[in-house]
Amino acid sequence: MFTVTPLIFGINGWEWVIIVLVILLLFGGRKIPELMRGLGKGVKELKKGMKEADAELQDIKKELESDDKK
Repeated sequence: MFTVTPLIFGINGWEWVIIVLVILLLFGGRKIPELMRGLGKGVKELKKGMKEADAELQDIKKELESDDKK
């Protein structure tokens, strides 16, 4: 029987298992939560920076539109 396994980044289920095992061997079980917290903080800062950049671009757009009306 043929089954279709969804691929994430072109990696199937067994490859994910191997990747997780290698990470566990390299960093150990105690370091993983610390690494994930750091990753979460990094993503949070990235989103914050993107929101700030978007707000600044909106301000610039409003200034340009008000200059065009004058």
